[in-house]
Amino acid sequence: MKSKMMDLLGIKYPIFQGGMAWIADGDLAGAVSKAGGLGIIGGGNAPKEIVQKNIRRVKELTDNPFGVNIMLLSPFVDDIVDLVIEEGVKVVTTGAGNPAKYMERFKKAGMIVIPVIPSVALAYRMEKIGVDAVVAEGMEAGGHIGKLTTMALVPQVVKAVKIPVIAAGGIGDGAGVAASFCLGAKAVQVGTRFVVAKESNAHVNYKQKIIKARDIDTVISASHFGHAVRSIKNKLTRAFDEAEKAAFKQDNPDLEIFEEMGAGRLPASVIDGDVENGSVMAGQIAGLISKEETVEEILKDLYEGAREIIAKETKLWLW
Repeated sequence: MKSKMMDLLGIKYPIFQGGMAWIADGDLAGAVSKAGGLGIIGGGNAPKEIVQKNIRRVKELTDNPFGVNIMLLSPFVDDIVDLVIEEGVKVVTTGAGNPAKYMERFKKAGMIVIPVIPSVALAYRMEKIGVDAVVAEGMEAGGHIGKLTTMALVPQVVKAVKIPVIAAGGIGDGAGVAASFCLGAKAVQVGTRFVVAKESNAHVNYKQKIIKARDIDTVISASHFGHAVRSIKNKLTRAFDEAEKAAFKQDNPDLEIFEEMGAGRLPASVIDGDVENGSVMAGQIAGLISKEETVEEILKDLYEGAREIIAKETKLWLW
């Protein structure tokens, strides 16, 4: 179970915690890094002061490596890039855009750059601009998603590029980690299971919504208009569904309505606990998650579970 990513990043477990906006704060990311994974602060649309506060919280908790996820469409993106360089952050993951504009600065600062990508074409493009690895995220993931499943995406990206590939989307136990390694990934990124960690500051209502979820309880909203998002069924997802049906009947639908409907809905559930009218972003793996655990328990279960499965299956194959 040794991985190139473990050596590159200086981490004990080849497991990234997803940089989830409003959830992946300094407490959660710091706990993950302290326990041996790679904790990642979710930058989202947060201003510089908020992200700085979370970075310094991680530094209070551990000296181990951690990362910051930079959402490239954020209105504060330039400030966040300045911040991670000023604070000496070792790793950045990026989403919702192309980090090419900032690569020279990242590399000059000695940073490891790992974009999250949904397709082979984008993985290849990221390799050409000099990133260190990519997170290949399948549509099983919670939040904003692409079109391909993890099972289909990861091996095709592994085949297309020479840089390490981190698998993400629908991974929540040791079997999922083992499968990802079998597909050629060098590490995994896990989001939904860390949402319900004891160190997570997500509202108890949000955590319970995930814990009580069945395998079929997540849906994709705005898949035809706007940006597709996977979350757990509630009043908000039903409203999005009705809005899409209405838009299909119009020759020139107002697409801004989808942005307006989603505005502020994630913090409404994460912070305020409104899990009916807020957005409860979670992956399809939510049906497998049944309890709240510490970050350390989650990391050990993922890693040791994968190691046991790989060892067992290897013996069967050799036999």
